[in-house]
Amino acid sequence: MDFELLGQLTQLFGPSGSEERVVEFISTQVRPYCDKLTIDTLGNLIVQRHGTGKRIMIAAHMDEIGLMITHINKEGFLRFTPLGGVRIQNLIGQRVQFAQGRIGTIGVESLDSPKDFKLDKLYLDIGVSSREDAEQYVHIGETAVFVGNFAESETRIISKALDDRVGCFVAIEALKQTKSTHELAFVFTAQEEIGTRGAQTAAYALEPDLAIAVDVTSTGDTPKAHPMSVELGKGVGIKVLDHSMVTSPQIKRWMADVATDRQIPFQWEILEYGGTDSGAIHLSRGGVPSGVLSIPTRYVHSPAEMLDKHDVEAAVELLVALLESTTEL
Repeated sequence: MDFELLGQLTQLFGPSGSEERVVEFISTQVRPYCDKLTIDTLGNLIVQRHGTGKRIMIAAHMDEIGLMITHINKEGFLRFTPLGGVRIQNLIGQRVQFAQGRIGTIGVESLDSPKDFKLDKLYLDIGVSSREDAEQYVHIGETAVFVGNFAESETRIISKALDDRVGCFVAIEALKQTKSTHELAFVFTAQEEIGTRGAQTAAYALEPDLAIAVDVTSTGDTPKAHPMSVELGKGVGIKVLDHSMVTSPQIKRWMADVATDRQIPFQWEILEYGGTDSGAIHLSRGGVPSGVLSIPTRYVHSPAEMLDKHDVEAAVELLVALLESTTEL
């Protein structure tokens, strides 16, 4: 499997609401494998392959967490608000990059007490000395993403934006490999990190019979981690529950049966917080049977997320198998 493609995906600039570069890149990758390619009003990339069976929606979100500039003071320091679930403990000293390439670093005010450590005490320094200088490079409302290079170490990968460029990668690979006769809509969604907005409108427009989201999930295999059964290298996750949905018994059984039949390693995934595109899709119109394939990932929503290649390979294999075996649902 060509993980170089995953590396290219992770390094694209694409915070919520500014996914255009990701759309352009994915479009070039998938065009030879689809019958129709469209970009909708919210910025979702919808890649369709005609078929005669069920209409299946596969969703993976393109956007990554980031920051939006809210204020520039007279010395040229920037204040910001998060785009998505940014954890403030991950921010101090981190580099961020704007769309045009300008780099900045996140600093913190002098604190009287550790209890004062809050988001409004942080600022962004882009290396200028006045508001006028800063406005040559950035403006109010402009967005930035974390800097985090793509690195491979044996079977492990570390990078920014694995959430959810790895889901996009899995969807692209499945599109290339599948021989499914169903009507497929691979939707690379926009604005997931700020409320699964792209998935909501795409599902309403497409009216799928079935949906599968591909996204990352946290793990419980690091020191003093919150108890969780998911581990790196133990297979793709099949979601049971998260804050946005409860997977139906029929969908869980189908996914697990296909994985078992194909001898694809999997693990049950229960996430006590957060959600995925399926949380929005399964509530569309009169309801859509939906499941989630989850990629175990450490340090989610940081500039150095980590996953295992074997889990990614298992996700691709299972997604392809599911798309070719849905007639009994």
